[in-house]
Amino acid sequence: MAGTITRCQALPLADHQVSFRIDDREVLRWNFGTEYPRPFFFPVIAPSGAMLTRMGHPGAPDHDHHQSVWFAHNKVLGMDFWGNTSGATVRQLQWYAWEDDDNFCRMAVELGWFDGHNPEALIRQELICEVCPLDRPQEYSLELQSRFVPTAGSLEFGRTNFGFLAVRVAKSISAVFGSGILTGSEGTQGEKQLFGQVSRWMDYSGPTRRGESGAEGITLMDHADNPGQPTGWHVRDDGWMCASPCMNSAQITTRDTPLTLRYLLHIHSGPVDAERAGGLQQEFSSRPALRVVKSVTPHIRWKIERD
Repeated sequence: MAGTITRCQALPLADHQVSFRIDDREVLRWNFGTEYPRPFFFPVIAPSGAMLTRMGHPGAPDHDHHQSVWFAHNKVLGMDFWGNTSGATVRQLQWYAWEDDDNFCRMAVELGWFDGHNPEALIRQELICEVCPLDRPQEYSLELQSRFVPTAGSLEFGRTNFGFLAVRVAKSISAVFGSGILTGSEGTQGEKQLFGQVSRWMDYSGPTRRGESGAEGITLMDHADNPGQPTGWHVRDDGWMCASPCMNSAQITTRDTPLTLRYLLHIHSGPVDAERAGGLQQEFSSRPALRVVKSVTPHIRWKIERD
């Protein structure tokens, strides 16, 4: 919406950050500085203004790679892009578009996956994200779409529980360190019942404000067209969740048919509403994909649209 101040904005900041804002309130921030091994989203702001995610594990110092909401994989041609000790890194190579609108704000960037030895990226990840306000006060969704294009003709992401998109929730929301609840789409709760099991979505909800009993949370939704269906989940009561498309088999990406993954995060107030979550997941799975295309608008090189 050229020439107007829109309700939703993607605002680039100093220090390699992008602030996503709804009604002049920051709800999310993208961080891509090279002081970290990979980019990530932090903070993720709850409707109350509290932080729903955290940097690092509350009790394990060897889990500092848990960076709020992040992309990684620990078996890429035998190399570990998940932890922080292998030398492998993910770097933002360029941005394509920032888009503001009353109904959404969007970002499209290209990331490179580097093995730490060769100057050329093994993989180029086109990442598109869309932040949308929802019909309940201060609630919003974050849609994430990634397309992984290998430098070689093809590349294998090995069989593993670790990858591609993971969420480390705030301490108070975890079942171990706080009083949160981990819930799957079929109503099952807790790590023992949910680890490795099929679920259309996974939710972590719990208290976020001192002295207040109300809950808030994040629902992570798996797109029905993602590979590895039905997708198993790597989840822990200590506060994290990850849909694992490589849990049962390796996934191949090629230059001609790149691996594409789509996820939706619903940031909500109150405990998880299974009926509402199911409706959002179904609507998300029916949406056309996002894509980056050349723009015909003067002074704008690229734009984001749906197929």
